[in-house]
Amino acid sequence: MAAKLDYHWHLRKVMADRGMFSTTDLIPPLAERGITLSSSQVYRLVVERPERLSLKILMALLDILDCTMDDLIEPFTVAGAVRKPKKAAASGGGEPAEGLGGLRPKRARIRGVDRP
Repeated sequence: MAAKLDYHWHLRKVMADRGMFSTTDLIPPLAERGITLSSSQVYRLVVERPERLSLKILMALLDILDCTMDDLIEPFTVAGAVRKPKKAAASGGGEPAEGLGGLRPKRARIRGVDRP
């Protein structure tokens, strides 16, 4: 199984490094680049980690903040993401499955119903 990748979003930190401490500071520079976002959309973009992001918005942010993608997005591997493959519930070798000990249910046998 491949390792699970995730990322950290550093827009707020990069903005603070550039002296932009209010989320609404991004609205005019974005508008100059043809991107119209409401103040709540800009707030969510800065404060929360975006799951979907337009490449136009990303390129505008890189231009406005004069930074690289490495400054905004930090990829990392989620710890413990690699799992062992699951074992089959019933073992074919006759030995009990792990954790059940000797307790195994008897297989049900369905027989025909005698009708008079």
